[in-house]
Amino acid sequence: MRTPDAKSARTRHPLLWVPTGYFTMAIGYIMLTSVTAIMFKNMGMDNGRAAFYSSMLILAYTIKPLFAPIVEMYRTKKFFVLCAQVLIALGFAGAALAMKLPSHMTLVLVGLLALMSFIGATQDIASDGVYVTSLDARTQSLYCGVQSLSWNVGPIVASGLLVYLSGRLHTEVFGHDPKVFGPEWLDAWRIIFFIVAALTLAMALWHARVMPEGARAENTPTSLAGAGTILWDSFVTFFQKRDVWKMIAFAFLFRISIGLLEKIGPFFMVDGAAKGGLGLSNEALGIVYGTYGLVAVLIGSLLGGWFVARRGLKRTLFILCCAVNIPNITFLVMALTLPSSTLAITAGVAIEKFFYGFGSVGYMIYLMQQLAPGKYATTHYAFGTGLMGLCMMVTGAVSGHLQEWMGYVGYFAFVMVATIPSFLATWFVPFHHREDEGEAVDAGRLVEDPTHETSTHRAA
Repeated sequence: MRTPDAKSARTRHPLLWVPTGYFTMAIGYIMLTSVTAIMFKNMGMDNGRAAFYSSMLILAYTIKPLFAPIVEMYRTKKFFVLCAQVLIALGFAGAALAMKLPSHMTLVLVGLLALMSFIGATQDIASDGVYVTSLDARTQSLYCGVQSLSWNVGPIVASGLLVYLSGRLHTEVFGHDPKVFGPEWLDAWRIIFFIVAALTLAMALWHARVMPEGARAENTPTSLAGAGTILWDSFVTFFQKRDVWKMIAFAFLFRISIGLLEKIGPFFMVDGAAKGGLGLSNEALGIVYGTYGLVAVLIGSLLGGWFVARRGLKRTLFILCCAVNIPNITFLVMALTLPSSTLAITAGVAIEKFFYGFGSVGYMIYLMQQLAPGKYATTHYAFGTGLMGLCMMVTGAVSGHLQEWMGYVGYFAFVMVATIPSFLATWFVPFHHREDEGEAVDAGRLVEDPTHETSTHRAA
């Protein structure tokens, strides 16, 4: 017979909650910040509004280091995880129901989805906190690959399987024309939202059983004033770093072309030839962009990590910048040629995504090794990823309007020109720490810095 302690250890084994925890985080994030853009497009929104609304939902994830201390101050991290997952499930179900109301657009866009993005950001903070405070440094390293892989399954399910399913539901279950965008698409997307709600609720019930509570960090602030003091000190010390503005420029500009493509790439795939697009169905988009494209990102990330480990970041960073930006020309080529072959389209997307994954590894490593080290390593790393999120939000918000003004050919040509600041920021970025001296953003650092929040699993 097992003792209670043995039973607790058995039911809380990391393999029982790490994969499901990070998958749940990912599917909520991708649904809110990426898949909503496809939904808005299907519902008949122009590219400008569809890109703007979905991009603004990134705001909460960008500023989450500002409210991370609150998660440290009250109850347990598991409590926040469970509350967030239940509320997210209710939010998706509520959004699905609201789509039937005459004012559904106002309710969905301004109300529920915006609120859900803040709840989702809180889930991220708490889930990361459970991971780094429940596992020792050795176990964290052991399950780091599991964590990353599990998170990346989320985009495959959300951007691949669920987008594919929306197309099948729209045409085969509800009998609508897949080439016509409009309110008829609401029927299919309501089902998708109910599926996500049920899945998230099931994960909350599972995590209530198997997820550990998550330890409280030492020196946790006991009041909002105390949390504010620590947060302010982290800001002050961040801007005291040597060459900080060069590092800020790098953190914001390195992936600017990706931000310009994130929303417009899928729009280009589903728009008809009359608008300069490829005319793919949601089913084809889910397979090409959401499945093969994301698999290419994962493979590229693995090889990029191996490349940096073998040759060093300082010697390879500019090469990685080239890998992120130059292959974007595949979209310009497709806009000029408008290929009808699914194989050719898949190849174009896979090439761009593979090199994006390959090069983005260097970005995250630079933030960890050069920008983060210091008194508040974890928080400063979060500032760097926050700058990345800000870039993705700003570029995504304007991308739709720019594309409508320029057309797809002109826009993709503009994206290639927009890569120039990325090259300049990378060329002049400083290296003040030896690569073998970079401080890891780990549990030990977390204990020193209770305003923590960061996740490397979203590097891709």
